[in-house]
Amino acid sequence: MECFDLGIIGGGPAGYTTALYAAKQGKSVVLFEKDEIGGTCLNRGCIPTKIYLHASHVYQEIKDASKIGIFSDNTNFDFEKISEHKNNTIQKIRKSLELMIKQAGIIVVKEEAKILTKDTIEANNIKYNCNEIVICTGSKPKEIKGLEFDHDFIINSDDILNRNQLPKEILIVGSGAIGIEWARILSSFDVEVILTEIAPKLIPLADWEVSKRIERQFKMKKIKYYTETSIKTIENKKVTLSNDEIIEPDCILVAAGREVVKNKGVERLEGIKIIGDAAGEIQLAHYATSQAKELVLNIPYNKELIPSVIYGTPEIAWIGKCFKSKEEETGYNVVVYPISALGKAHCDGCIDGFIKIISKDKKIVGAHIISPEASALIQQITIAMQNNITVDKLKEVCFAHPTYSEGIFEGIMQL
Repeated sequence: MECFDLGIIGGGPAGYTTALYAAKQGKSVVLFEKDEIGGTCLNRGCIPTKIYLHASHVYQEIKDASKIGIFSDNTNFDFEKISEHKNNTIQKIRKSLELMIKQAGIIVVKEEAKILTKDTIEANNIKYNCNEIVICTGSKPKEIKGLEFDHDFIINSDDILNRNQLPKEILIVGSGAIGIEWARILSSFDVEVILTEIAPKLIPLADWEVSKRIERQFKMKKIKYYTETSIKTIENKKVTLSNDEIIEPDCILVAAGREVVKNKGVERLEGIKIIGDAAGEIQLAHYATSQAKELVLNIPYNKELIPSVIYGTPEIAWIGKCFKSKEEETGYNVVVYPISALGKAHCDGCIDGFIKIISKDKKIVGAHIISPEASALIQQITIAMQNNITVDKLKEVCFAHPTYSEGIFEGIMQL
């Protein structure tokens, strides 16, 4: 029986990050992955959707380029080639990751693994002795009763990535990150999009002003959406919504979140760690890598300061205090700075958004951003919050011009 210091089941962000950190510490590591290294994030989630978002953004930029004096006749796209580009890019990143793992001396077993005891893993009838075991088996698309996946008409976020042809019309169920990003992708590729959300507003976890602005942007982009709405019946691909609206989409994308991949019997074994999506906490790749960092390197992180990002044009990001209504803002200092006041936004032709900063007792306690580069801007706020930097100290910082970061500075100056 081969012996290792550490055995890891699952090769996604939680798994491979744990493996790399442990190997760097001089530990012998075996990593089990029955599918592809990189997990959902690289192969079926974060990365492929961002490739599609980039392609759809480029297509829209070309279509709108005449506004700034650039002309292109017969602007069109070939989705099969875009899909091929997506696959090639994923493969390139995956190969780079696999090489990094190999160079670190990590043994990779491309088989389904089963935990026999607290220190024994079996894969393909071979047993591996591991002083420590970490489970990083991730999550899978969540089904809704009555909307079970048939992978043809009722599909999930994995299925849609396997398609080389776009639908003419699609119904998306759910307006979290997955639903919003796919609505943006497909709408930009001229697909008719209808989105339903059972909650009273789009992006239920977001600040009320973020939801309100995204709803406005969806109306401007002619993306139909219905809040407080579910599917009543489906008969011969004719869908009746709870508001009695009848639609006949080519398919239904169920984007109602993800559920943990269960590891039966593991909870009875002492000493086994579970991190990443499999832990059932925050299902974000950067949260998983923070868990790995803490587990292996004993570097702590603040669970209350995990930034959230929804990609597309413009990006959406937030951290910290979130208000469900304006009434909840009582007792806080709140500044909402429009990006239309920034020269950079006008240069880039994207002026619909804002930077909202919330403070209390001279410290930032939350921020919500709709803007190009929001995914980068939110890190500036995160660093300030993580290090308890006061508003007055932030006012001393010089922000470059012209940038979107100036919006943070201008907001801070009003606190």
